[in-house]
Amino acid sequence: MQNIVVIGGVAAGLKAAAKARRCDPAAHITVIEKGDLISYGACGMPYYIAGDVEDIEDLMKTPVGILRSPGYFKNVKDIVVRPQTLATAIDRQSKTVTIKNLASGTEEQLIYDKLVIATGASAIKPPLPGVDLANIYQLWHPADAKAIRQGLEEKRFKNAVIIGAGLVGMEMAEALSNWSIPITIVEMKDQVFPAFLDAEIAGIVSKYVQDKGLTLLTAEKVVRFTGGNAVEAVETDKHTLPADLVILAMGARPNVELAKAAGLLLGSTGAIAVDEELRTSDPAIYAGGDCVENTNLLSGRKVFAPMGSTANKHGRIIGENLCGGHAKFKGILSTVVVKIHNLNVGKTGLTEQEAKQLGYEYITAMVAGHDKPHYMPGAKPITVKLIADAATGKVLGLQAVGEGEVAKRVDVAATVLTFGGTINDLFDIDLSYAPPYNSPIDNIAVAANAVMNKLAGKLKGISSLEAKEKMTSAQTVFLDVRTPDECRQIRLADCKNIQYIPLGQLRSRLDELNKSDEIVAFCKISLRGYEAEGILESAGFDNVKVMEGGIVSWPFACEKN
Repeated sequence: MQNIVVIGGVAAGLKAAAKARRCDPAAHITVIEKGDLISYGACGMPYYIAGDVEDIEDLMKTPVGILRSPGYFKNVKDIVVRPQTLATAIDRQSKTVTIKNLASGTEEQLIYDKLVIATGASAIKPPLPGVDLANIYQLWHPADAKAIRQGLEEKRFKNAVIIGAGLVGMEMAEALSNWSIPITIVEMKDQVFPAFLDAEIAGIVSKYVQDKGLTLLTAEKVVRFTGGNAVEAVETDKHTLPADLVILAMGARPNVELAKAAGLLLGSTGAIAVDEELRTSDPAIYAGGDCVENTNLLSGRKVFAPMGSTANKHGRIIGENLCGGHAKFKGILSTVVVKIHNLNVGKTGLTEQEAKQLGYEYITAMVAGHDKPHYMPGAKPITVKLIADAATGKVLGLQAVGEGEVAKRVDVAATVLTFGGTINDLFDIDLSYAPPYNSPIDNIAVAANAVMNKLAGKLKGISSLEAKEKMTSAQTVFLDVRTPDECRQIRLADCKNIQYIPLGQLRSRLDELNKSDEIVAFCKISLRGYEAEGILESAGFDNVKVMEGGIVSWPFACEKN
């Protein structure tokens, strides 16, 4: 009978223990957890704060409502779980772990044949003046979530400031919005989601967030927190912001102190280095979850990318390998999806900036459209940006944003990326179609077609960022081919050199345009803009561009009636 000791009792650790039990009914399995709670869904905490999840214990229950307590693991899985117990040292030579009961202070040693390190990560806490004031939270434990929601229910919080516009920060912005208090988001980088969105897609998100009444401050750095016992204000390098609730959402660092002290190899990211079987530099010790580094499937580079989905996969693979298996974890695509009010945002694979840094000769296309036929109830717009290798057509990445169904498009793209597929594959895949679910040609297939048209020289598209820069050029004319009613409802702001010619009238009004000018055609989603390009080029206009994504994807100010 082998002794298996697992350090960490949340995602990867308990998943590994449970899988090991299924693989080896006779093993003696002990899980050590320094906290008082185990096996909780940390990713659900913003939704508990928002009120979507009523009871915090729902994050710790099985799908049939049974609390995943130490007693549950002992009775159902014959796994000993010891909460409020800290692993203080690993002796690899004697194969022992020294543990300390945090309630009693007593210490003992556990003997292991196989050891799992699943110590997770910790939220970054900046060494700034006032950071330890009350009501500054990191949202890294259910106790934080309970305290925040209690304060909201008691109406003690009047102004909230969120530091960081990444996943946790933006999820918390939505959660706090449900409580009708002013919210300011401060981001040190110059855009939201700086880790996984390109600027034009991030701009769509920023515009939406601000339209919802949130204050977004980018390219701004927090310098201190002020107040008495509790926080009263956040000072940045540009503003002083009133705040009686602060959320620190500045990312995470892997908890590697125990592994480092034991002499285990750390990787280039600072996280624990593991092989494909998630074995550390010691063959008797495995590691998984947020404390290890992963391999990016496209770049081949090591990355630190803590995600609950990855941690659970790690746990399953480790559990099998603890019992003689050879399951492998190949890597990640850094796939993410997030909801902000009614806006859905997703990404998989490389961003354009990452593709550029890796030296790819790449091509991009951005298309907008409805997630199902426009005539169907509930049809919503989405914008898709596709990135592909210009030479081979291999898909490199996809980003999607909109009120429509985004996750399904991201997941299809992630599947194609996993198997090294091309833009032709994106078009060829036999996706499901019926009007309640999809259009005859899916949005990602439309994006693939746009890339093909660019490669063939048929579509000369420019991004919204490029179009914005051209607004100041006297030699560039923006051609809006929408109907008069559409133009009255919404128009590009600050666009001086613009002409309105509906697509149906363009052939008869060509003399209103100069062939010497650069013409940027667009419409609501720029499908008519693409048709206008064809009409103009057939008439001898040789400097015509299409503004990709049209008005729907325009991330800058618009005039509305």
